[in-house]
Amino acid sequence: MTATVALPSLAAQAERLIALEIHTLAGLPAEALREAAVRAGADRTDALLAVDPALARPSALAPLMRRGEKPGFVVEDMTDVDAFAPTGVDLSDCPLYLVVAPDRGDEHENASPAEALTAITAAGRSPLLLTEGLLWVLQVPEVLERNHCFMTIGSRTRTASGRLDSRTPALWISGGTGRDGTERKDAPKLGWCWWNNRHTWLGIASAGGRAEG
Repeated sequence: MTATVALPSLAAQAERLIALEIHTLAGLPAEALREAAVRAGADRTDALLAVDPALARPSALAPLMRRGEKPGFVVEDMTDVDAFAPTGVDLSDCPLYLVVAPDRGDEHENASPAEALTAITAAGRSPLLLTEGLLWVLQVPEVLERNHCFMTIGSRTRTASGRLDSRTPALWISGGTGRDGTERKDAPKLGWCWWNNRHTWLGIASAGGRAEG
């Protein structure tokens, strides 16, 4: 697995989300985040405090990412980013929950999402959701490392015919080329990759489990 990237305490994570006004985005009082951290163990550092994907749109979370002074962005050809929803991942009805032991999945670099999903499931883990990946980067920006970034294959969308779309969301660092624009070089980026394609520099992130917050 990926070398561990230390998370802040749950109490610190709650304050970070409040400072970014994510509680407002989710329609929750700030105190709800603080109380969730206390219930789960305020000093705990092995879990990510997450918001129900139905309450936190990726298009609103992505610009909050930062790498140095560069804000995050969504690629121009992913106008339907908010349609990517949990697929094959069971969540509780709680607006706040914990993502236990998130991992970037470096061992799945050069594996396709289809191939990695089999390995992740066999290991008793669960693919990370797009919103979880975004919240992770908001808490620990250095989890995005050049040549070592990640896909969030737990979030999928469907075509008009009802079939799963062949794209999968991913988070990486812009090279400032093409439609990104040179001004976005080194900025954190929300884009997509093909379900059956391999990328040597993209891991496939997963969680050890999820629990109510």
